[in-house]
Amino acid sequence: MTREDIEFPGENGVTLRGWFYPAQNAEHPAPAIVVTHGLTGVKEMYLDDYAAYFADAGLNVVVYDHQNFGDSDGMPRLEGDPVLQYRDIRNAITYAITRPEVDASKIGLWGTSFSGGHVLVVAALDRRVKAVVSQVPGVSGSGMLNRTVRPDFIPHVLGMMDGDRMHRFAGGEPNMLPVVTPDPTAQAVMASSDAYEWFTKTAADRAPNWKNEMTARSLELVTEYEPVSYISRIAPTPLLMVVAADDVVAPVQLALDAYAEAREPKEIRVISGGHFDAYTGPGFDECAAAARKHFLKHLGA
Repeated sequence: MTREDIEFPGENGVTLRGWFYPAQNAEHPAPAIVVTHGLTGVKEMYLDDYAAYFADAGLNVVVYDHQNFGDSDGMPRLEGDPVLQYRDIRNAITYAITRPEVDASKIGLWGTSFSGGHVLVVAALDRRVKAVVSQVPGVSGSGMLNRTVRPDFIPHVLGMMDGDRMHRFAGGEPNMLPVVTPDPTAQAVMASSDAYEWFTKTAADRAPNWKNEMTARSLELVTEYEPVSYISRIAPTPLLMVVAADDVVAPVQLALDAYAEAREPKEIRVISGGHFDAYTGPGFDECAAAARKHFLKHLGA
């Protein structure tokens, strides 16, 4: 499938880079889906597979790297700021509707992992969005801290954040943390063994520009971020939430609790397996088909 390399301005004038997948067999302007990855993920980490799947169904797709990551510009490098990231989704919508191939009245959002939370925020704030899919979402920064970090580690994590803030106040360069680690007792943003296996294998196989580090400040910004507080405001935009039954990276119970707060129209799909099963194999097939069905139902093609 032919795709186009694109770039457009994000927050603070930062250039964002990605791909545009044209809707296949479209004779008139067609809907467009903005597709974004998780906290440190880059577009090569299976977003191309999702984009091609949606485009084959007659949907235009905009895919890009978050600022500070991958092919996009932005400093400090490898800093994940959730507010900048969800505001850039709104910039991507603006870019999409400038294209002649796109029906500006039919915009959808698809976000996975950390961006699964972003799309909840944007759908609540931006009425240009007419359908939203939130996949294995991170819905609460504080909840993730309390559920994914061992209780005896939490004081150390909080102390690390305080120390990093003092270091930056004194003019120091950003402290860095590994994203994943093979040692479950070591400090990392995602300390689970399945996260280590997925990121390292996926980077080696298809995403060599992914880096196994991010700024320590990113972790502080994540813990301040609560997409769940927006979820009741998404309606009347149709919401599909896809969760993994054994997800420990974006704890499934947090997502289920958030879904309960959403208003109709809403739908939930629970897949088997863990957080990363959504990207390959039967998990990909199930998630992608459910998302495509949701977009075609509410946006047409």
